[in-house]
Amino acid sequence: MAITLMSTIKGSLLEGFFPEGWDLEKLDALCGRKPETIAKAEKWWSKKFEAVPCASLADFDMMMGHEIAWEIAQAKEAKKQILFILPVGPMGMYRWAVYFLKEWNVDCRHVHGFNMDEWSDAKGATLPAKDPGAFQNAMEQAFYGPLGKLSVPKSQRHFATKAELPKYADAIAALRAKGGRLVTVYGIGRACHIAFWEPHFAKEYASVAAWKKATHRLGALLCPLTIEQNAITSFKSRTTLVPTTANTIGPGLFLQSDRCIGGADGALGRGMMWQGMSLWATLHHEPTPWIPSTFMPTLPGRLFFLQELAGPLEPECN
Repeated sequence: MAITLMSTIKGSLLEGFFPEGWDLEKLDALCGRKPETIAKAEKWWSKKFEAVPCASLADFDMMMGHEIAWEIAQAKEAKKQILFILPVGPMGMYRWAVYFLKEWNVDCRHVHGFNMDEWSDAKGATLPAKDPGAFQNAMEQAFYGPLGKLSVPKSQRHFATKAELPKYADAIAALRAKGGRLVTVYGIGRACHIAFWEPHFAKEYASVAAWKKATHRLGALLCPLTIEQNAITSFKSRTTLVPTTANTIGPGLFLQSDRCIGGADGALGRGMMWQGMSLWATLHHEPTPWIPSTFMPTLPGRLFFLQELAGPLEPECN
């Protein structure tokens, strides 16, 4: 028998570490599929969903940014309001969205931005808006600020604070009732979360239907895989600085989207990556609350991904 995680996990410190709804053998089998099959549709995918490979990070940032800008421009032409649920990760697409909107001279007075999450304490209190680690600050620096005179009105920029996040559902419903279009932009977590909606939350709901109705959480307890992912991607490996709780939207909001624009860019260079398994699970595991990102292919939209994340996902020393 090969020496693998599945053959050694019993009795180890990892026993009980992964979300209990995960079938590790099934996830491993998905990761063993041929790379050229990664974008092949599953029966539960929306007919209007597609997975789009990108040859380089430069291509990824540009293509995803163009997708966001195109949605804004199309809504402007149609004279409709457009609502975006927005992430802080991935981030490179915002520079290109700004570029295209400026090139086309499209203003964003019809845009409403709802940040999907924010670091918090256990009670939902967040960092000051201008703190270098705050997601609100990141969005102002990467998107709203660079747009200049074309930018989204400040009254239409919403952030996942303790006071504002609970109001998202009503605000979004009111705008959609007036014909507004809801677009969710998202990344995929190491633990396959969307926003900070973690897999272990599934245990708290009696049914999938009940899970789908949850709109948000304040001070949500984060998965250890999420904490380590962010230590690598956002905290220069300094795990001690990563918060263990966050405010987040839930499936009751992102599953209502008219369209979704996703991104998976989790390659680290020299053959190293953190997102290959997460991408394969998202695209090819049937939908389950234990793997929240599996619901995204059931919605219209595009998921852009770095081609190298498709694999082959085989071990090598780097």
